[in-house]
Amino acid sequence: MGQTIRLTTAQALLKFLDNQYVEFEGREYKFVNGVYGIFGHGNVLGIGEALENMDDLSLRYYQGVNEQGTVHAAIAYAKQHNRLQIMACTSSIGPGALNMVTGAGTATVNRIPVLLLPGDTYADRQPDPVLQQVEMPYDYTITANDAFKAVSKYWDRIQRPEQLMEAALAAMRVLTDPAETGAVTLALPQDVQGEAYDYPVSFFRKRVHHIERLIPAPAAIKRAAELMKAKKRPLIIAGGGVHYSLATDALREFAETFHIPVSETQAGKSAMVWDHELCMGGVGTTGTSAANILAKKADLILAVGTRLADFPTASKTAFQNEDVDIITINVNRMDGFKMDSEPVLADAKLGLEELAKALQEAGYKSGYTREELVKLKEDWDQEVERLYTLQSDQGIVQTTALGVVNDFVQADDIIVCASGSLPGDLHRLWRSKGIKTYHMEYGFSCMGYEIAGAFGVKLGYPDREVYALVSDGSYLMLHSELLTSIQEGAKINVVMFDNGGFQCIKDLQMSRGSKEGFGNELRYRSAETQRLDGEYIQIDFAQMAAALGAKTFTVRSLDELPAALRAAREATTSTLIDIKIIPGTHSPGYESWWRVGVAETSKNPSVLEAQKRDRQYLEEHQKI
Repeated sequence: MGQTIRLTTAQALLKFLDNQYVEFEGREYKFVNGVYGIFGHGNVLGIGEALENMDDLSLRYYQGVNEQGTVHAAIAYAKQHNRLQIMACTSSIGPGALNMVTGAGTATVNRIPVLLLPGDTYADRQPDPVLQQVEMPYDYTITANDAFKAVSKYWDRIQRPEQLMEAALAAMRVLTDPAETGAVTLALPQDVQGEAYDYPVSFFRKRVHHIERLIPAPAAIKRAAELMKAKKRPLIIAGGGVHYSLATDALREFAETFHIPVSETQAGKSAMVWDHELCMGGVGTTGTSAANILAKKADLILAVGTRLADFPTASKTAFQNEDVDIITINVNRMDGFKMDSEPVLADAKLGLEELAKALQEAGYKSGYTREELVKLKEDWDQEVERLYTLQSDQGIVQTTALGVVNDFVQADDIIVCASGSLPGDLHRLWRSKGIKTYHMEYGFSCMGYEIAGAFGVKLGYPDREVYALVSDGSYLMLHSELLTSIQEGAKINVVMFDNGGFQCIKDLQMSRGSKEGFGNELRYRSAETQRLDGEYIQIDFAQMAAALGAKTFTVRSLDELPAALRAAREATTSTLIDIKIIPGTHSPGYESWWRVGVAETSKNPSVLEAQKRDRQYLEEHQKI
């Protein structure tokens, strides 16, 4: 029998994680770089004991304030590191664990690796029912942690110490798989965490997991090239996979070689700098007029590293040319076959390079004239300038404030956002000055991601200025990790757009027949109508953040914003700039649509008219 070491399950798990590495293109990365979480019964005497007393661990513990926030920070850390470095998150049982489920869904939707280690009830069941245990009379094996099954790419419950060895290796398989990665959940019963076992020393050896680029099949490249050679108006849609495969140079070179315009999803934005003449910006529901006009007329869509979700495809109505075909380059087979595409199952970088070789051999060039593309881009740039300079005697226009922030940030600064009206404004208007400086979580568009996400980015890039762009609604949902950033000395800058509530959803309501919007603004209840249509609630967000220790600024006129931005940049602790915005002054849609459910019967005739319009648009434009 080989050499063994006696450890508890929790000690063994952390020792194993501390020795996991990934290798990508000759460079080695330590894969798990910390444990982020909150202690309670169920993990404090297991994982907590191991972190406190194992002096040979290099894993740093980060104390969270909200379990959902810890997972968001871990997601952002991994996303900004192109999935080559991650963090683990631990929680107590019951509500502590369930708080992480939203984060698990966020990770899985976005194809971002995160390891979740929720505490669980007792495997031996002797003290049952314990505090925070959910009892199901039809199945006593079910606990709160079973909720993770719906949002995890791998799920396991460690009911005996020796089970850890198989489960840990399986977890690493999924976490390091570019095609299948997402949330991985290892549920840890609190008694098992403390149980000891004689583990083989070999289990804790340094393991290097090799992340290899998926090489495209020659036949797939040939089919894609044959299809593309006959097309004159191709459009590239660059998704997050372009970043994760480090394919930004390959994308730019491909576009330049064949003179093909590039549009971007939220995850793909900043794959090209904004002023490149072939960069047409965001595409789809929150896209630019330039990209969406090109999408409507395109006879071929080359979708690189994107899930082809409803926003970039405008609910499958963006591509209106009767002869349009779609080629996908994707490591994920499910994504590659969407919308009846011709798939090239491959790493984004290799797929672009191999397709480029085939097209060069054929002497391919798109049919666009330079003047046509320059005109589209110039027209859009003029629209951005208009929106960035709007003035009102009622206060600060949201798009104008965003323009001031955009002008101020430097090329290597990173912005983080996720929800509300800001993602639409940012996708359309934000001018990315540097590669991978735009960090948007829009697979889940999870409210509350922004501040925790900015903290996660800052942990990974401590020498960069990181800005969380957030509206008041999302700030109120989850801003607790602002305290963690102060605790850790990881300075972030929160730029808060106080626009009176959930304005993008109010806008959606009104576009589908609502007269004045309902239930989406932060207003007092009116004694007259008994609805939430009284005066706006005036909230001092700067005072709230200052109470946590942040340096804060309140901006009530546009002239005050540049000075606040400069002072925030010079500050040594986390900052918050509370900008008082005129509600509803976000940017509109351009040449696009989004499918949402509209009531088929209503006492409001405007709703019925909207339902009729949507049904007609869908019948005319939707594709498979």
